Amino acid sequence: MHCKLIGVPLQDGASRLGCEMGPSALRTAGISETLESLQHSVIDLGNVYPGPLRDLRHPNSAVRFLPQIAGWTEVLAETAYRESADGFPIFLGGDHALSAGTVAGISRRSAEIGRPLYVLWLDAHTDFHTLETTESGNLHGTPVAYFTGRSGFENYYPALHAPVPTDRLCMIGIRSVDPLEHAAIQKTDATVNDMRMIDEHGVAALLRTFLQRVETNNGMLHVSLDVDFLDPSIAPAVGTTVPGGATFREAHLIMEMLHDSGLVTSLDLVELNPFLDERGRTATLLVDLTASLMGRKVMDRPTRSY
Repeated sequence: MHCKLIGVPLQDGASRLGCEMGPSALRTAGISETLESLQHSVIDLGNVYPGPLRDLRHPNSAVRFLPQIAGWTEVLAETAYRESADGFPIFLGGDHALSAGTVAGISRRSAEIGRPLYVLWLDAHTDFHTLETTESGNLHGTPVAYFTGRSGFENYYPALHAPVPTDRLCMIGIRSVDPLEHAAIQKTDATVNDMRMIDEHGVAALLRTFLQRVETNNGMLHVSLDVDFLDPSIAPAVGTTVPGGATFREAHLIMEMLHDSGLVTSLDLVELNPFLDERGRTATLLVDLTASLMGRKVMDRPTRSY
């Protein structure tokens, strides 16, 4: 793979400060060196930033940092579209609001080359709020609603070139959903696997079914990995901890299966808040999970002490 590292020091979508340090923490944890050790070529494109912001205001007074998130979405959509032309972009977040832009840009690219884009959403939350329905006003809860084409973002977020149909969306690890989100996503044909589904069926069976669908349709696959997908006992560096998340082995198994599938074409690593970490353990875990996605086998994993 020709891997392109793109830092996104975005924290305006979250309620706690610190995610802007995420790209630096992932670089410090050795993401570039790890990928190179797996025989991938790596180029670090540095960090991206939004341009001049528009004066945007929404009738929902709870909405926070709307001009900033709209600006980030615009620059990331263009960056993702451009850098996906000839490489494997890895977006180093930054809070999950960044995925509004990254998925929009990748979807535009996939539409141009005539392949459907599928999205694997590894998260405790569905992030299916619109600007009207969010009560917290934290816009890291809106990216899925936006890139799947839900109404309410017009004249605020950039116009979508190619919305992702909800039947191409698979969520795994869900365990904290607001009532309005729950009602809205139940009306779609998205695949939503909460933690009970994982407990009952095992993550391998759930993921395998989705990957078979992507392969059958010659799809491209974007993976969006939120730290809170993981259980906080192994990944404490996130401002939205929800108990009962994925275990160390479940997370690595997902990544190993994704590598075996050969379907993944782009990756988000989001919601890493180094201010809340313990001696870099969460950043190191994200790098190790990326290594599993990119070909490291279970027997090749280094011994670590914290």
